[in-house]
Amino acid sequence: MSSLPHQIRPLNIYPFQISRLFSSTYQKVMNFPHKITPISTQFQILAAKSRENHLTQTQNNSQEDGIPSDHVKVLAKFKSKYNHIRVIEVSRRADHPFAGSRLLLLDKPGNIHSISFLFKQFTKTYFDVFATFPSIIPPGPLGILGFGAGSAAYLILELYPQVSIHGWELDPSVISIGREFFDLSKLEKENLGRLFVYIGDALEANVVDGFAGILVDLFCKGSLIPELQDRSTWEKLKKRLKKGGRIMVNVGGSCVESEDLQRDGKLVMEETLKSMHCVFADQVFVLNLGNRKEDSSIALTGYLPDLDAWKQVLPPALRCYVNMWTPLSKMI
Repeated sequence: MSSLPHQIRPLNIYPFQISRLFSSTYQKVMNFPHKITPISTQFQILAAKSRENHLTQTQNNSQEDGIPSDHVKVLAKFKSKYNHIRVIEVSRRADHPFAGSRLLLLDKPGNIHSISFLFKQFTKTYFDVFATFPSIIPPGPLGILGFGAGSAAYLILELYPQVSIHGWELDPSVISIGREFFDLSKLEKENLGRLFVYIGDALEANVVDGFAGILVDLFCKGSLIPELQDRSTWEKLKKRLKKGGRIMVNVGGSCVESEDLQRDGKLVMEETLKSMHCVFADQVFVLNLGNRKEDSSIALTGYLPDLDAWKQVLPPALRCYVNMWTPLSKMI
């Protein structure tokens, strides 16, 4: 079904995972001349094209999420205090759902944390699900915990002129990347008084009179942060909401590849949902992305609104998500 979102797995530039893109083995295939930009984060900018783009005859070119190397341009790679950071651009000529996009990859496995397309508004990823959220919360500020390069903020600010966003991101280098490669600086200038970006611990986020809604997208080293498996975290976040407020959460799933092999994405997702259930009881709903029910999920707190009314206030491209929510109580 073309309207369904793509699960965001670690991206493969076949035949290698993106996390191995910069290994010495891969650089024998793709040799990028580079320079260092004169900015504080010391981005390593790489040339638009490699000198060698050939792949050997024995390499497997059939991986589900694979992108031929000659359709990928690596714009930046470096290690910050908190992340392995890479920015890549996918050619519009690529036969892939991310063709024409720019991607922010974090962690060693290369999990995608932000995406933008030059010529289209929606991403067909969980960011589109996030964009349905403001239409079912009361008036008031929206918090984004785990701001990344601003993918969710772009959509929401464009679709909801009345919404103001307060975004928290732990890694200042990720915000710098957003401003350098994802037009975050432009977004901030165009939305003075509506967009506020903070560097710091997202779990300490707060605003006067509470949030109307909170989007949670918190990962570290390729896994949901451990605090999200602790019911006390959800109790604290619930107290930060104003009356009628809700929380929408990217709870990941088996598509999320952790640096720690003991933190299985599906098991971590299940533990997170259980902790949410302890706090919100039967007011937790889950949306499974894509065609694999176990792959990746979004959770929503609060009772579901009238679904027909919800659809009517959404752009046509987003209405498909409304009927995809399932009560968590039916899944556990």
